[in-house]
Amino acid sequence: MTDQSSFTEALHSDGPNPDLAEKLDLYGRFVGAWTFDATRHLEDGTVLTGRGEVHFGWVLEGKAIQDVWILPARDAGPTPSLGAWTFYGTTLRVYDPNSVAWHIFWSDPRNQYYSRQLGRAEGDTIVQVGADGTGSSVRWSFSRITNDSFRWLGERSHDNGATWRLEVEFLARRVTQG
Repeated sequence: MTDQSSFTEALHSDGPNPDLAEKLDLYGRFVGAWTFDATRHLEDGTVLTGRGEVHFGWVLEGKAIQDVWILPARDAGPTPSLGAWTFYGTTLRVYDPNSVAWHIFWSDPRNQYYSRQLGRAEGDTIVQVGADGTGSSVRWSFSRITNDSFRWLGERSHDNGATWRLEVEFLARRVTQG
């Protein structure tokens, strides 16, 4: 049986690896706890809303950022407005100095939904582009980033990125610093 505290100690880091600290700040600035208002736009025009939470932390010797996204938030109680749209997943974000990009790995075991992307800064926005398990192109982005808020968009393309359809918008507010 694994000792949970030893696992947490092995995974968690107190901060960024000093040799990479400046590069790691792209996502490192999110370390802490956040709450978000979620809106999902279904293809049939239905709009689902709810409140979620996300937690970012330093992991793997301070060389990566891991986050946990939860919808509905654990303190939200029953949220009928979400229908079947719920998730409890994690992202591992690893900086690659050779490609000057981040490898992004999303896993949501509740829904068996997985995505792999590459993330980079594009001006004041962070854009992650890749594919999911369905073969669709996905683009996830952080914008309107301040110390206490950000906007996260999830978009999908069925034509290899020629056009994008907005699926998800999260408006996040910081609860605690990391």
